[in-house]
Parts: sequence; structure tokens; C-alpha cells
Amino acid sequence: MSSHGGIVWITGLPASGKNTLAAAIGHELASRSVPFEIIDSGKLRETLLGNTLGFTREERDTNCRRNAFVASLLAKNGVVAIVSSVSPYRSTRDALRQEMDGFVEVWVSTPKDVCVDWDPKGLWAKALAGEIRQFTGVDDPYEAPLSPEVEADLSQEAPGEAAIRVVNILEESGAIAVQTQEAEPLPAGFQTAD
Repeated sequence: MSSHGGIVWITGLPASGKNTLAAAIGHELASRSVPFEIIDSGKLRETLLGNTLGFTREERDTNCRRNAFVASLLAKNGVVAIVSSVSPYRSTRDALRQEMDGFVEVWVSTPKDVCVDWDPKGLWAKALAGEIRQFTGVDDPYEAPLSPEVEADLSQEAPGEAAIRVVNILEESGAIAVQTQEAEPLPAGFQTAD
């Protein structure tokens, strides 16, 4: 099954389930033999592409643009790039949408209190206690998308179900080929006309 590539931009509060959803989308694409790559913005910050960046608005925008650059290269080569990034500023995401072909915005709208409970690194607790500054959702804003292609509250919807909705959007937009149903095997002894 061929793919023309596309960009799935997953945004949401820290610990909202973005990486979990990215993995579920990847699983769904793999089951359809669609090439994909997951770009975890947090991990990208640990590489030469992002390890000099802090968390000012300008540095967050730069981080988003670096994610977008890598995603665009992948998409141009027939790969579905799945970007998992807080990307808190609406204007930045809207600008990327205008600049990038095949951009599908996915908002993981899991409520803040659930994110605090889910946080595996305890960063929310540290930020709420004032131990971490410039934390999105505490002392830095998160601007929710106004009209994302998909919204998923992962405290109410299974990641696999949300992933199928995202993949359906990729099919509808032509970013990936539409999956066709496999032909049912003929019953034993059934003869076809020649």
C-alpha cells in the first residue's frame, strides 16, 4: 500500500498522552504497511538539534520549527511524520499549517488534573510547587487549537480508537492510500467460472 506522506502534529499539555497516541497511530499505520516516523519533541531536545534550547517563547517556537523541518523532509519522501510536541502557541501551529502540506492537527485535550495524575516524571508536581519555572499549564500558557482535525481526550477515549480516527483523516486527505477490504476466501469446493 503506497503512501504520499503527511504530517500528524499532536499537541497538548505535558503528560496528556501525546506519545501514547503517537505510538498508537504508528501501530495503526504499520498494520497498513504505511511508512511512518515518530518525532518526540522532548527527545529531539536531547539531541544536537535541540539541546541548546531553553523554554522561552522564542526557543519553544524554534523547537517547533525544527520538528517541522524534520517532519517535512520525511513527508516529502513518502513517510507519515508523527510529531508529538506540546507546541503551546496557537500562532506557531497555525503558521506551520500554512507552510506545510498534509498537516493534520491532533489536540490531545486530556484535562489538566488528569495530566497531573498521569505525569510519570513528576514534573507537574514540581512546577505546581514552584520548583520548575516556565512550565506549560502552570506559569506558561497553553493555547488550545480552535479547529483541529481530531480532538482526543485520552481520559475518555482509548488511544487505539483515537488513532483510527487520525488514520481515517489521513486517508480522506489522500496522504495515505485508502485501505481496501481483503477479499473473503471462497468456501471449500466452490468453483469460479473461467
